Amino acid sequence: MAVAVVSQRYPRLIGRLNRSSRSLDSIGDQALFFARVLGQMPRALVRYPRETVRLIAEISMGTGALAVIGGTVAIVGFLTLFSGGTIAVQGYSSLGNIGVEALTGFFAAFINVRIAAPVIAGIGLAATIGAGSTAQLGAMRISEEIDALEVMAIPSMPYLVSTRVLAGMIAIVPLYSLAVIASFVASRSATVLLYGQSPGVYDHYFSTFLIPTDILWSFVQAIAMAMAVMLIHTYYGYNASGGPAGVGVAVGNAVRASLVTVVTITLLISLAIYGTSGNFNLSG
Repeated sequence: MAVAVVSQRYPRLIGRLNRSSRSLDSIGDQALFFARVLGQMPRALVRYPRETVRLIAEISMGTGALAVIGGTVAIVGFLTLFSGGTIAVQGYSSLGNIGVEALTGFFAAFINVRIAAPVIAGIGLAATIGAGSTAQLGAMRISEEIDALEVMAIPSMPYLVSTRVLAGMIAIVPLYSLAVIASFVASRSATVLLYGQSPGVYDHYFSTFLIPTDILWSFVQAIAMAMAVMLIHTYYGYNASGGPAGVGVAVGNAVRASLVTVVTITLLISLAIYGTSGNFNLSG
């Protein structure tokens, strides 16, 4: 009786409490789903190696019409290529205003590795690999293909989800290698060819301030992003409902969550690795 009276007097408060409760339930469901997927990855690698290899090829080069332009390889490569060129243009122009345009090589080595390449690669992964996985799993869910696998005694989570997460974490290593190389090439080409800076000057400052451990941590960051993106997108696809329109909603929600996660991972890893000092000395 008391609950009914409160709900009648304060309907907005009750509605907010219900929404908060559903949000907490959703976070718990996601955490449980992520734990189950990660726990079954060894099983997926042992029992479904051919499916894992197929997914690695699909993620890297694409399938069907998408394979014509290279799939994720081309998309991530072009994104980081143009972001590297933009960094060189902005760096040269900004540093030229104070008469130190020779430090464009330092600017490219610092920004590309620590910020630009990881974030752009993470966004590319969310828009290609992640969205595709959500759409695939969502279509399988609404057409009852996942239920059919369970009926045939094939565990759907390791076969469909764990293999995709594992494939994404493996495929990101060569993909991110291409992304870093593309950003370096674009920055050097824009500085040397467009602005006419001496190649020796650019290479000197670039090699002086390019810290090898930064590249290693950049790869760690890319792998963490790939795992987070694949976990989020497979969750929304695996639990899609509401027909074709529900699959579209799931893709949108997954992309939104993964983009926020990519930026959050960049912030947390940067704080954990570099702290407030930046781990470099611009002197000597």
